[in-house]
Amino acid sequence: MIRRYRKRQYRSVADINIANLVDVVLVLLIIFMISAPLLQSGIEVDLPKTRAAVLDEEVTGVIVTIDSVGGIYVNDVWTRLDAFDEKLKQEMVAKGTSSVYLRGDSLVAYGRAIDLIGRIKEAGVENIGIVTSHEQMPRERRRR
Repeated sequence: MIRRYRKRQYRSVADINIANLVDVVLVLLIIFMISAPLLQSGIEVDLPKTRAAVLDEEVTGVIVTIDSVGGIYVNDVWTRLDAFDEKLKQEMVAKGTSSVYLRGDSLVAYGRAIDLIGRIKEAGVENIGIVTSHEQMPRERRRR
């Protein structure tokens, strides 16, 4: 018995197979969803709470931060205390502003914050703002 082999004929497929494309897009989406929160910069600070009114407008200025262990940051860049004055002046010139906003962790000693405010005043800054978070009033008090 002799077998004859036929040559296979391949036809071109006119359909687009997007299953692989969808897989790649979903993997990229997951990667971006995981990495996006990591890209947010900033120093974790537990701001003191106050009932003061919240400003609705966007403010510009140099942000000085004191974290819970006493580290000092000028615009999210760590700075030694002895180089603080020079770094503050450089950032103020770079931003073209005369306003400084102090963000301090609620665990920072009062004396440490006042010392830093004194150094900011010595640098010639007249406009100093203190950043706080808004305290929510209990529901019982809101009804009155």
